[in-house]
Amino acid sequence: MYTLVRRFIKTGISFLLVGVALGCWMLVRRELYGEWPSPFLVSAHAHVVFVGFMLNLILGVALWLFPRAAKGDVRYSPRVAAASYWLLNVATALRFAAEASRAWFAAPVLPWLVVGGGLGQGLALALYFWTMWTRIRPVGSHLRESQGERF
Repeated sequence: MYTLVRRFIKTGISFLLVGVALGCWMLVRRELYGEWPSPFLVSAHAHVVFVGFMLNLILGVALWLFPRAAKGDVRYSPRVAAASYWLLNVATALRFAAEASRAWFAAPVLPWLVVGGGLGQGLALALYFWTMWTRIRPVGSHLRESQGERF
């Protein structure tokens, strides 16, 4: 397992810990004090767990397991994959912090930061799949399928 794969997975675990901590805090506030969480906290929680954890885990494992880039493949670039990692995680952290802050503050810049974080997440995913697209290909299985093997 190489560095970028480990980075995706370990960053995902870090986001999971943040999401679990926020979820536990919201649960205690709701159940013991009757205070329902702000929709901004619910959204921050959902994004830090689903994008921060799940997507990082999925993207890291895919990067590790997909076939290597074919010789002469000019589309796949480790630099683009690394750029998508950084963009995804900075944007996710920004979105989490801005959405969580909206539960307590009404600063006019916060909605813009939430939108910027969300657009950054979308751009990061587009970059990742653009560079990975050519790595999504059969490696031997198409030969077995043509001989009648079913998976």
